[in-house]
Amino acid sequence: MSGGKFDYVQFRLPEVYETIQDYIDKNGKELTEQEMDELKKGWYDPEWFEKYPDEKYHEKFTDETIERFREAVRIVKLAEIYIQRVDWFLSSDDGEESFHRRLKEDLDKL
Repeated sequence: MSGGKFDYVQFRLPEVYETIQDYIDKNGKELTEQEMDELKKGWYDPEWFEKYPDEKYHEKFTDETIERFREAVRIVKLAEIYIQRVDWFLSSDDGEESFHRRLKEDLDKL
């Protein structure tokens, strides 16, 4: 397993889609006590959330925006799969037959 034709960019893509998914999961939800405590350790004073109660919530996006975020997650995951499979093929880790078979397997798992 050598790879590396694309400087292993595919291994950085999970951070991208996981971050987007995190925004989807937290959309408009109230901050947890732990999240509020972390903010209070920074520049938030202890009464911050009393003064600004709306700050107790994660940013709220429209349904349309959340749908675009979901599409983005899927597209970045597709990019990760394609980059990995092409990388291995171009690096001679896979032949054409295994390239097509593994690509199909990976896409089927998605």
